[in-house]
Amino acid sequence: MKKRIVMIGLLGLAFAVWRLPIVSAAEGFVYTANERGNSISAIDVSSGQVKNIGTRITPHNVQVSRDGRLLLAVGPVADMTANQSPMKMTDAAKMARGRLLIIDAETLAVGSAADIEIGRHPAHVIIDAQGKRAYATNSGDNNVLVIDVAQKKVVGEIKTGKFPHGLRMSPNGREIYVANVNDNGVSVIDTMHSKEVAHIPVGKAPVQVSFTPDGGRAYVSLRDENNVAVIDTAQRKKIATIAVGRNPIQVFITPDGRYVYVANQGTEADPDNTVSVIDTEKNNVIATIETGKGAHGVVVSDDGRHAFIANIVDDTVSVIDTATRKVTNNIKVGKGPNGITFRRANR
Repeated sequence: MKKRIVMIGLLGLAFAVWRLPIVSAAEGFVYTANERGNSISAIDVSSGQVKNIGTRITPHNVQVSRDGRLLLAVGPVADMTANQSPMKMTDAAKMARGRLLIIDAETLAVGSAADIEIGRHPAHVIIDAQGKRAYATNSGDNNVLVIDVAQKKVVGEIKTGKFPHGLRMSPNGREIYVANVNDNGVSVIDTMHSKEVAHIPVGKAPVQVSFTPDGGRAYVSLRDENNVAVIDTAQRKKIATIAVGRNPIQVFITPDGRYVYVANQGTEADPDNTVSVIDTEKNNVIATIETGKGAHGVVVSDDGRHAFIANIVDDTVSVIDTATRKVTNNIKVGKGPNGITFRRANR
């Protein structure tokens, strides 16, 4: 009788365990700006399901607000870039004034999104921690525009170096670093006074910037010399150069500050398909991970467990397990995924 009770108990326990919900190792949402498809892809990371949303712009970059409520996207109006490669756009297309879309990240209702005219050849956008101010680089105007998110209008202009592209805000929110592709330097913007306060020479064709969590260093991709520059932010000076893969584009530092993930795109004629992983303590590459062709955008999940790579040639997002440094999935998205951003689940 006792044995029977034990067996029933064990069966009940087994049944209870079987009925427990399965929790995915990766949860959240990843969004890509599909520059060659005039769309944004939203990936449910836990299921791998993808939703593609058409836009009236050719989105170059996307960014989720810190609270996860808003998704920002920038790019030229799609009609101006129809049937053109982003690498070979006409002068008229490059000089057309672009748009900033502010979309509800949950519903992805593009039809009700704020649609704000910004500058020529818009590249990247960020938003402050409070969700009040957005900053967009305009490569054709050599400036960063300041946008009041609540009022949905441009409220300021900050001059930068030549052809500003990627930008990031320092962890304390006091400065923005802007990578200027055509002057081989980084503009340092004082957010309180909305002006450039320094220019840091870094190397050939800087494209994007990422800060360590303490703000003490910034890492900058140097596309035309296959390097990443390291900046001491207190000195506002380059202190190291690290060799990576071919034509690095975006960089992203893990939440613990230990590693930098660098997407190596290569060229349009000869795409690269790798990600370099930099150890920030030693400032050297400790791993090279093979992804899809044209590795361009990179973002790391808030918990640091996964990195996501937008592969602009293969039209995929590679999911990397940061513990094993191996690709666990390649997810098909829209055409020409470029910028990429992550939103954790259950915000």
